[in-house]
Amino acid sequence: MSETLPLEQLQSVRGGPLYVRLKKMIQDAMSSGRLKHGDALPAERDIADVAQISRVTVRKAIDDLVAEGLLVRRRGSGTFVVAPVPRMQQPLSQLTSFTEDMRRRGMVAGSVWIERGLFFPTPEETMMLGLVGGARVARLVRVRTANEMPIAFERTSLPDDILPNPEAIEDSLYKLLLSRGFRPIRANQRISAVVLTDDETKILGMPPGSAALAVQRIAYLESGRVMEMSRALYRSDAYDLVAELTIGSP
Repeated sequence: MSETLPLEQLQSVRGGPLYVRLKKMIQDAMSSGRLKHGDALPAERDIADVAQISRVTVRKAIDDLVAEGLLVRRRGSGTFVVAPVPRMQQPLSQLTSFTEDMRRRGMVAGSVWIERGLFFPTPEETMMLGLVGGARVARLVRVRTANEMPIAFERTSLPDDILPNPEAIEDSLYKLLLSRGFRPIRANQRISAVVLTDDETKILGMPPGSAALAVQRIAYLESGRVMEMSRALYRSDAYDLVAELTIGSP
């Protein structure tokens, strides 16, 4: 604890009331990188014992940081660091790739691959993609990043004749598909709010119990054939999905 938060030095630090000094010490640890996004803060009683201050003082400092959005409390889990992330708006009226979205915002899109290759399809993939005979499915599982920060956890499936070599994907799946003559013209999306599992919070670098936006998408070619099915979890602290509505005639 002393390397991350030198609590035993709090009494000798100058700068106002004890809770203000503790608050600044935690902020300094965050700004220096000793405390990173998703890191758990020590328990309040442990902070009080090491710093030789009351738990009321600790609670006041933490309450202030929670109110400022720098810490978050998760019932039954503890208090966690929340690094500020830029909020991004994604219009629901446009079918664009993640890479295009990030480029428009002046950010560099990236992927951390968890799985990609050709596999025997599941019953759901066979039905949704309209696969027949011995067709296989190109399955992609990756973490999408913006300026190296995890933004989304994405699972995508495509027929193997549309994507015969998943390893050929570089920065953009849609860019590769377009070069092969496949261009989606419409898509159906279903959006819901979910609570991330422990594994998903680790993948996205979020505190336990965090929420996410779950987006299920089916994209179609001009012929009406299903080109892809995907499920993605977007960080709710970074993404806003925006819909433009028109008012019909009375």
